Amino acid sequence: MPNQTGLKGGALGIGESVVMGVAGTAPAFSIAATTSTLMAAVGTLAPASLLYCGLIMFGVTFAYMHLNRMNPNAGASYAWVGSIFNPVLGFFAGWALLVASAVFMVSGTIPAATATLLLIDPQLANEPAMVTFVAAGWLLAVSAVIVKGIKPTSYSQIVMTGLEIVILLLVVMIAVIKFGAAPAHPFSWKWFSVTEFTPQLFASGALTALFFFWGWDVTVNLNEETRDSSHAPGRGALWAMVIVLLLFIAFATVSLLVLTDQEMEQSSTNIVFAIADKLFPKPWSYMAVIAVMLSSIGTLETSILQFTRTMYAKGRDGVLHPRYAILHKTWQTPWVATAVIALFGTLLLFLSSYYPTVNLIIKDSVNAIGFQVAFYYGLAGLACAWHYRKQASHSKHDLVFLILWPALSAAFLFFIAAYSIPTFDLTTNIVGIGGIAIGIVPWLLNQKRQRRG
Repeated sequence: MPNQTGLKGGALGIGESVVMGVAGTAPAFSIAATTSTLMAAVGTLAPASLLYCGLIMFGVTFAYMHLNRMNPNAGASYAWVGSIFNPVLGFFAGWALLVASAVFMVSGTIPAATATLLLIDPQLANEPAMVTFVAAGWLLAVSAVIVKGIKPTSYSQIVMTGLEIVILLLVVMIAVIKFGAAPAHPFSWKWFSVTEFTPQLFASGALTALFFFWGWDVTVNLNEETRDSSHAPGRGALWAMVIVLLLFIAFATVSLLVLTDQEMEQSSTNIVFAIADKLFPKPWSYMAVIAVMLSSIGTLETSILQFTRTMYAKGRDGVLHPRYAILHKTWQTPWVATAVIALFGTLLLFLSSYYPTVNLIIKDSVNAIGFQVAFYYGLAGLACAWHYRKQASHSKHDLVFLILWPALSAAFLFFIAAYSIPTFDLTTNIVGIGGIAIGIVPWLLNQKRQRRG
């Protein structure tokens, strides 16, 4: 039977919640891994794509804020969708998060490994086998810190995220100073204009843009471990979204100022380093490598936290085996769930080493995760709008922030997910759609176990 003492309540404050939310979106990693992909899709409209997709994502953020006030549960979207709609839909909302987090053990650890090898021997960073080995080392090390307790986890996160943000802000400021007068792409306010998009152009960049913002919701998965659990996690998520939206738009803008189209294409998943290399002499340009490494490790940490807290909540409720709700007697962390993600992530990493290139691994996993995130974020947005629908007449504030914005955001997410399916290759569709669909197996097995019990 699981330990019934519960997670370590009141361990985190509002400041730590904001840091966790920022770290969950992994600013440096997201910029490095996906900016060139976004530029290839929408060109100079990348800042606009981030701005408007960010505004859409705020609808989901508001949904999470209000649903968390209603029920501060570590399972978050799983618990809310299950109680508002039905348990099966709630199970699959939580399952989508579990699968996305598991896939991220590949796309999150590989940039950390690549950055580590760049600091040691740049030639090794292009060898999938060596990258996989170092990535597995980071995965196991981060898992060990998480098992040790939420406080050590938050302390390490504050240091890593703080240094990462300082480096990114420094790069942005120096880029504006150095290239503001002689930019690679002449600055234009059209970069931020929604009228420059065709519907097809906007949709083609939206899934990539939305991937930038994934992860801020870790704050609500940690609500049972946060002081003022009904309000602080939601506020932390909101402030995290404000911070990363500004960072992403600023970096997309300076990318256009500093890099030519050819340099962007060549930079691939190292666009932060490509910019820093034009701004700073070596070895100072390696600050960018450090920022990406810290960002990757930080978001790996938050992804494991989301996975383990969701699995813990499911085990506690009996929709997964109760073993997943077992807590460490001293550290009050779900150590069984942490062991599961560490072992499964290591397995996925070694399977990914058979891919021909590191870039292909990142591309396929990012697209698959984007689909899964759109699914469970969208369900949460709809759940909020449906739950609060009777408050539509109370005030304009309630109508907009509790119903219309979350519902429209959810509709957009579902549309983008459906629109993207024909553009995915077979591997991405198997991982993205099949990963959610295979949840029927644990669901049925658990139903059978409960009938026997």
